[in-house]
Amino acid sequence: MSPLKSRVTALAAAVVGAALTTTVLAPAADAAERPLPTRVVTAEGPVRGAVAGAVRTFQGIPYAAPPTGERRWKKPRPVRPWSGTLDARTPGSACAQPADQPISIAGGGGEDCLYLNVTTPAVRSARPRPVIVWIHGGSFAYGDGASYGAAKLAAARQGAVVVTVNYRLGAFGFLSAPGLRAPANLGLLDQQAALRWVARNAGAFGGDPENVTLMGQSGGGYSVCAQMVSPGARGLFHKAILQSAGCVGPDGSFTRAEAEEQGEAVVAAALGGGAEAKDVDSRLRALSTADLVAASVSGHDGFRPVVDGEVVPEAPARAIAAGRFARVPVLHGSTHDEMSGLAGLDELMTGKPLTAEGYAEKVADRFGADAPAVLAEYPVERYEAPAAALSAVLTDADWSMAALDTQRALARHTSVYAYEFAEASAPYFRNVPRPASFSLGTGHMTDLAYLFENELFEPLDAAQAELSDTVVGYWSRFASTGRMNGPGLPSWQRFSNGDAYVQRLASGNVGRTDFAADHHYAFWKGLASS
Repeated sequence: MSPLKSRVTALAAAVVGAALTTTVLAPAADAAERPLPTRVVTAEGPVRGAVAGAVRTFQGIPYAAPPTGERRWKKPRPVRPWSGTLDARTPGSACAQPADQPISIAGGGGEDCLYLNVTTPAVRSARPRPVIVWIHGGSFAYGDGASYGAAKLAAARQGAVVVTVNYRLGAFGFLSAPGLRAPANLGLLDQQAALRWVARNAGAFGGDPENVTLMGQSGGGYSVCAQMVSPGARGLFHKAILQSAGCVGPDGSFTRAEAEEQGEAVVAAALGGGAEAKDVDSRLRALSTADLVAASVSGHDGFRPVVDGEVVPEAPARAIAAGRFARVPVLHGSTHDEMSGLAGLDELMTGKPLTAEGYAEKVADRFGADAPAVLAEYPVERYEAPAAALSAVLTDADWSMAALDTQRALARHTSVYAYEFAEASAPYFRNVPRPASFSLGTGHMTDLAYLFENELFEPLDAAQAELSDTVVGYWSRFASTGRMNGPGLPSWQRFSNGDAYVQRLASGNVGRTDFAADHHYAFWKGLASS
C-alpha cells in the first residue's frame, strides 16, 4: 500500500510586514481604522471584490493564461492584461478532476482554471501584512483553492493576506507518458506562476512580497517539499508550512520511470494501447477534457511531482537530507491518527467492525515476514478496537516515522517548529458516517477544520473553536515572524536534533508531547534497518 493512500491534500505562503518609516504623518491607529477599498489595481488590471465582516475577499483572479486548446500541456503563460474592472466576487472554475471521491469538486471543473483568491483584513494596517499562499491537497488529482475560506487566517491577531491557488491536476498537471511531448510538473509550474503573481501584486492588497509563507497539506504539503528544492521557486517564498507531508522518506515524488509507467495506463485507457500506441501526442491533444479525466488514474496514487532534473532536479528526500534546499524557516507536523479513516473503511462498507483475526490478516498482508514483530509491538488488546490498532500501525509506519525524519533533516540546516494535532475527536467530514467501534481521533485532513472555513467539515464545538483560535494564532505568528511564541499563546520551543520538541495541539491540552515514544519511532527505525 502506498504511504500516500487515503490522503486528501496545500501550499501556504506568508509575507512578514516591513517596518514603517518614521515620516508617517497620520497616527497608526487612524490608518488602521480606515476601511480598505473593494477595488484594487493589480499589475494585470483592476479587480473588484467584496467585504464580509472583518475581511475583504477577491475571487477568481486569473494569474496565468488559460491552458486550453493549443496551450494544453504547455508551461503557464502570462495572462493578457485588462482595462475594465474585473468582477472578483465569485470563484473561477476548479481544475478538471474526477468526481469519484468525497473531496471532488462538484461539476468536475475544467481546463480554464488558473485562478487564485485573495482574502485580507478589511481595514488598513500601519505596515505591510504577511502573505500566506495556500496550496490545497487532494493527491494531485482533486480539490481547488476557493473551497478554503481564509477569513480566520486573514483576520487573526497578526493579520495576513491569504492567497489560495488552483493548479492543474491529474493528467493535465502531472502526466508523463511515452509519446506525449509535454513538460513534466506543469502543476508545480502553475504554483510558481502564482507565486510570481504574488511577488507582483501582494503590495496592492496590503501584503509584503518580501515575506511570503508557502503553506500546504498532504498533496499541497508535498508540493511545498518539491518547491523547496526547485530552482524555479527560489526566492519566491520566505517560510514554509508543511502539514501531513514528509519530505524525507516517502517524499511524494515519482521517478521519471514511475511517472511514465503510470502515464502508460492513462494512454492505454484513453487510446486503447500502451507504449506501442501510435501518434500519442496528437491523439491525446484531440481528446475532450471529459475523455481525459475518464482515462485518468483516479484515487490517490496515480499522479505525483516527477524528478525530471529541471523543475525537480532531484528527489526532495535526497536534496533535503543533503541540505540542498531553500533554507527557510519551517513549521512541520502531522495528525495523531492520519490513517484512522482508512482503518475504519471496512466497517463503513460492510457494517461489521474489524475483528482481531482481520487485524492480524491485514498486518500480515502489509508487512509480510515482519508481521509478527508488528503484532507484538501493537497487541490488539491494548487498543479500543482492532481497527484502532490498525490505525496506529498504519499511521506510524506510513506517516509518523517520515514526519520525525523530515524534522530532523530540516533542523540540520534551518529553523524548525514541529507539531502534532492530537484531538481525541476532531470534526469529521460532513454527512460522512463514522465507524461505531472506535474513535477516529484527528485523522488525515481533519486538522484543516481548525484553520479554514470549508463546507467539507462538521462545525467546531466550543472547545474546538478555542483550539482553532490558538492554532490560527500560532500559524499567523509564524507567517509574520518565523517564530511561534506570542501574546496569549502557550510556549512552543524550536525543534532540534538535540531536543526533538514537538508541540501537541489538542483542546485544553497544548504543550510538549513525546512524539517518538507515542508513535514507536525506535521500533520502525529498527525494522527499516534490519
